[in-house]
Amino acid sequence: MLRRLHTEQPDSFAFTPENQAWAEAQITKYPEGRQASAIIPLLWRAQEQEGWLTKPAIETVADMLGMAYIRALEVATFYFMFQLQPVGSVAHIQVCGTTSCMICGAEDLIGVCREKIAANAHELSKDGKFSWEEVECLGACANAPMAQIGKDYYEDLTAARLSEIIDALADGQVPTPGPQNGRYAAEPASGLTSLTAHEKGRDALNASARLATDIGDTVKRITGTEVPLLAPWGKQSSAGLPKAAARPKPANAAKKPAAAKKPSGEKPAAKPRKAKPKASE
Repeated sequence: MLRRLHTEQPDSFAFTPENQAWAEAQITKYPEGRQASAIIPLLWRAQEQEGWLTKPAIETVADMLGMAYIRALEVATFYFMFQLQPVGSVAHIQVCGTTSCMICGAEDLIGVCREKIAANAHELSKDGKFSWEEVECLGACANAPMAQIGKDYYEDLTAARLSEIIDALADGQVPTPGPQNGRYAAEPASGLTSLTAHEKGRDALNASARLATDIGDTVKRITGTEVPLLAPWGKQSSAGLPKAAARPKPANAAKKPAAAKKPSGEKPAAKPRKAKPKASE
């Protein structure tokens, strides 16, 4: 499938200071000369900050990594996880449409999106708050049908429940993610049939839903202030960035004009000869 950049682009892009620190920390994971390996996480953070991946953001990341713009564009246009057009200001809803979810009612969820958001995927709702798309398997087959909203999974959905979630998000609320039918995680709907001792004293939410709830608003844009900066791979720590972070040479800098050549008929000036030492008598 051919993917192109959106026709309307912002004039510029800049990471927030916290996201800039995070991005530079990721670069230190890789040896000198291999900074381009950080291209996917940096593009992803740019998208998390803005909601979608703009041309200025792609070029900014390319400059940080010393990559030619075309190389960064190749990555951004290849992976479908990168949104190349504006998404809803509140939430972009990704409905899983693969086998398990399709059998269990994904088409009904898509119908809700068409009705409440926009008739076609990747179109903004009239108020600009929402957008949606159908995606390939998100790996939550035991909890089908499901959708990813922001950074979280909403599982065991019905059309009615998804409609309620969209309404809640529009009102500024963030519904608790995870199973929406009363299940704790991915156990049988009738309840656990093994390891039943673990039901006693457990948290009211599974680990994933608990983390999302503790962080707070998990559908908002990422500014880098949500969690502490941790980079325990050697060159970096939560204490701060090195004073002079290594940066690759820019790949897109304008080349200096070549020095003017002398006319072909002009001979180079002869070098003066050194006087030979006199023979000893």
